[in-house]
Amino acid sequence: MDQFVVKPLFGGDHVGLFTVTNVTFWMALAVVAVVAMMVLGTRRRAIVPSRGQSVAELAYGFIYKMVEDVAGKDAVKFFPYVMTLFMFIVMANFLGLLPMSFTTTSQFAVTVVLALMVFVTVTVVGFVKNGTAFLGLFWVTSAPLALRPVLAIIELISYFVRPVSHSIRLAGNLMAGHAVVKVFAGFAAIAAVSPISVVAITAMLGLETLVAFIQAYVFTILTCVYLKDALHPSH
Repeated sequence: MDQFVVKPLFGGDHVGLFTVTNVTFWMALAVVAVVAMMVLGTRRRAIVPSRGQSVAELAYGFIYKMVEDVAGKDAVKFFPYVMTLFMFIVMANFLGLLPMSFTTTSQFAVTVVLALMVFVTVTVVGFVKNGTAFLGLFWVTSAPLALRPVLAIIELISYFVRPVSHSIRLAGNLMAGHAVVKVFAGFAAIAAVSPISVVAITAMLGLETLVAFIQAYVFTILTCVYLKDALHPSH
């Protein structure tokens, strides 16, 4: 599990509040990569797009349609936030597949902050837009009256558990996949099973590439679902 250890970037053992670590370095690289793809890649926009422009436009249209289809047209104003969230996560996931890299999204400290940002944003938007009517999200009017108080407690607990499940799902999947790759890599030194190990590593890396995109997609689409609840709290 040493591949998940947070270390100071410039040596030493102490990690303080303002210490530049391998986590901050790879997070910064993810931001730079997103800017390079979305800004520099579309700087010379043309009717016949370049490869960079095509990827940027595909990502833009993909997330825009997701926000509009899942959360509704009135949620489009949150598209820049959702787009930024998706691009950062997917880029951090892909960078984590590079040799000698660090997967920042395997750290709960990172994913919890991302999930809490979504949770706070959704809650504030819900109360600002709907006032106390936002509490209708927890009152299931379609259920029998006798069951509504019980369901309200369940809905309330479910609501506050969202940041936990939202963050653990992303970090857990990334951590598990990278750990399995490392286990297979450990067998590569054994001559008898080395060819099998190489094939297994290659297959796992292909799977992890798919997981890197899927987990960013799942995190983003759940954000859209939560936004929908905030904008339309009635059941």
